[in-house]
Amino acid sequence: MRLQLQLTPTTQPLPYDHLHQLTSTLHKWLGRNDIHDGLSLYSFGWLRGGESRNGSLRFPKGAIWNISFFDEEKARQALGGILDQPELGFGMRVAEIREVAPPAFQHHHYFLTDGSSIVIRQKRPDGSRAYLLWDDPATDQALTQSFQRKLTAAGFSGADLGVTASFDRTYQNARTRKIAIKGTNHRGSECPVIVKGTSDALHFAWTVGLGELTGSGFGALR
Repeated sequence: MRLQLQLTPTTQPLPYDHLHQLTSTLHKWLGRNDIHDGLSLYSFGWLRGGESRNGSLRFPKGAIWNISFFDEEKARQALGGILDQPELGFGMRVAEIREVAPPAFQHHHYFLTDGSSIVIRQKRPDGSRAYLLWDDPATDQALTQSFQRKLTAAGFSGADLGVTASFDRTYQNARTRKIAIKGTNHRGSECPVIVKGTSDALHFAWTVGLGELTGSGFGALR
């Protein structure tokens, strides 16, 4: 289930690295929960409608924010929290909530990122992890395997696990972006992704996103 929130304008500037504050707000709305554990079967996009000014962000006309859950009960739990405590911070509060109907998925879909970037990493022999980016064809395999692990964790099997995900390397405006979360920098790819598979697998991608750190504001799809 995807909830789209219409937020009131800011009264204070937002720092560019505010993703952890969005994560904290989401968990405030969820209340006591266990979704920090294991793979994140939810995702959220970045705030839309902002202006960059003097080294920070402002939303003079308000913002749009999408949050999505594979588990509809978690979405309803968040909805209850939003109604009880609509404040998001920086002067913004939730003014309107609507449920977004999913597209009519078939056997492949061209996804845009929801303002966010897609993070995928590969472990090096020394235990550190390298960021794989959109322009490296090897990234597609890692992205596909990461998504298949999520499908398995959510209970999918059979044909649903035959899904593939690949970056659209013909997209002219693809780029990478470095984003800090609590002082740790992550580099992700802002590039559309083509996902091929069953309609259920595509719907799952629409809700949980692709790549890593989807519970921290990366990998959300439109």
